[in-house]
Amino acid sequence: MIDFSKLEVWFVAGSQHLYGPETLKQVEEHATTIVRGLGQSPQIPVKIVSKPVMTSRESIHELCLDANSAKNCVGLIPWMHTFSPARMWIAGLRSLEKPLLHLHTQFNEQLPWSSIDMDFMNLNQSAHGDREFGFIGAKMRLKRKVVVGFWQDAAVHGEMGAWLRAACAWHDSQQLKVARIGDNMRNVAVTDGNKVNAGIMLGYTVNGYGIGDVVKHVQQATDAEIDKLTAEYDETYTVVESLRIGGSRRQSMRDAARIELGLRAFLEETGARAFTDTFEDLHGIKQLPGIAVQRLMSEGYGFGGEGDWKTSALVRALKVMGHGLEGGASFMEDYTYHMPNGGQILGAHMLEVCPSIAEGKPSVEVHPLSIGGKEDPVRLVFTATPGSAVNASLVDMGNRFRLIVNEVNLVRPEHSLPQLPVARALWIPEPNLKVSATAWILAGGAHHTALSRALTAEHLEDFAEMAGMEFLLIDRHTTVGDLKRELRWNDLYYHLAGGL
Repeated sequence: MIDFSKLEVWFVAGSQHLYGPETLKQVEEHATTIVRGLGQSPQIPVKIVSKPVMTSRESIHELCLDANSAKNCVGLIPWMHTFSPARMWIAGLRSLEKPLLHLHTQFNEQLPWSSIDMDFMNLNQSAHGDREFGFIGAKMRLKRKVVVGFWQDAAVHGEMGAWLRAACAWHDSQQLKVARIGDNMRNVAVTDGNKVNAGIMLGYTVNGYGIGDVVKHVQQATDAEIDKLTAEYDETYTVVESLRIGGSRRQSMRDAARIELGLRAFLEETGARAFTDTFEDLHGIKQLPGIAVQRLMSEGYGFGGEGDWKTSALVRALKVMGHGLEGGASFMEDYTYHMPNGGQILGAHMLEVCPSIAEGKPSVEVHPLSIGGKEDPVRLVFTATPGSAVNASLVDMGNRFRLIVNEVNLVRPEHSLPQLPVARALWIPEPNLKVSATAWILAGGAHHTALSRALTAEHLEDFAEMAGMEFLLIDRHTTVGDLKRELRWNDLYYHLAGGL
C-alpha cells in the first residue's frame, strides 16, 4: 500500500571550473562521503543518490529536467561545497518541478587551526557558496526548505527526514485518486471545495461514483471469502459474544465483512488510495461501512466521512508521511468538550476511527446508529494511545487552500466510557481549549480532521510549503491576537501573491 523502497532523493554538489580538476575531484569525494553517511541514518527514509558535481548551466538544467521525469525521484538536495555562481542555476531551478531542500553544511565540522591555508579555504567555502545559492532561491521566490548544520548531526538528519517524508507524501499526491462514493453531506459547507483547484495545486484527482459501483462488488463477495475474513476478525480483535460463531448477531459481522470485500475490490479496480462515503447514500448496502473503513485506513488508505474528499486526501498524506513510524494516523472529528481545568476535546466519529492509533486490542461490536436508516453497523471500539500528536484540517478559502495544525496531547480518560459505542481519542489542545478553539474557529478550521501520533508540525509545514498552501500552526505559543494579525497578513499576501 505504501512503499518507500523504490523512492529516492538526488544529492548534488555545486562548484565551478575556476578551482581546477583536483578541487573538483575532492568535492565529488566529499559529496559521496556525505551521501553515504546520510544514507546510514535511521531518520532518512529513502535512498539518497549522489549525482555528479554541477559546474555549468547546461549540466544543471539537464539535471533538473531529468529529476522531473524520473518517476521515483521525490526531490533534489543541492549543496554548494565551493562557490557555484548562482546564475548557472537559474534555468535549472526555473524548470524544476520536484521539491527542493537546500542543505547548508560543510564537510569538516571544525577548522584545522594550525594548518588552514588558502587551498583549504577555497575548497571548504560553503559559508560563501551557499549564501550565493540562497540569494537566487530568494530572488526566484522558490518553494524550498533550508537545513543548516553539520551533516553528521542527528538534528540535521531529523529535519531532512521530516522534509523527505513530506516529499514522499507530495510525490504520492501527484498520482493520488480519491473516490467520492456519493456526494457531500447535504447543505454542509466546509467538507466541500473546488476539486479543480485541488487538482491544479495539490495534484490529486477527485472522481465521483454512485453507491451502485460499490454494491456490485459487495454482491460478488463469496461465502468462502466472507468465512476467511470473519475468521481474521475473530483472531485479530476481541469480538463481543453476540458476533461470535453461533452468536445472535453473527450475520451482522458477515454482512460487514461482505462490505469490506466489496469496498476493497472497488478501490483496487479504480486505483483509488483514498475515498469517502456518506450515510445519506447507502442504497443496496445493509449497513454504513464501519469496520471496513477502519481496516482500510489502517492499511494506508485515506478516508473522509460525508463526502469530505479534502480530509480523505489529507489522511492519505499523513499515512504516507508516517510510513514506518510508530503512532498511526486517523480520520477524526472534534465531537464534544470536557471543559474544566483548561478543557479537553473528545474526538470520535460515527464509526470511522483508524485502529492504528488504538491502545490495546480493539473490540468488534455492533450497536444501533440513529442516522442512515440501515441495519446496526459493526465497528471497532477502542481508545487512542496517549502521547503527543498533531490534528490538522485542510480547508478551501476560495483563492487558496489553508492547512491548519493544532499540536495536541492525547490522554487517557479519567473515567470509563461503557456506553460510548465508538472508537475515540481524548486530547488536551495546545495552548488550552479556549485559545485553541478560538483560533481554530477564526481560521475556519473544519470539524473533520486528520490526526497523527507519528508526525510533528514540521512534517505538515514542509508539505504545505511544497504545495504552496497557507500554513497556520496553533501551539503553546499561540495567542488570539497574534493569530488574528497572521490571518490579516495572510489574506493580504495571498491577494497580492499572484503579482509578485
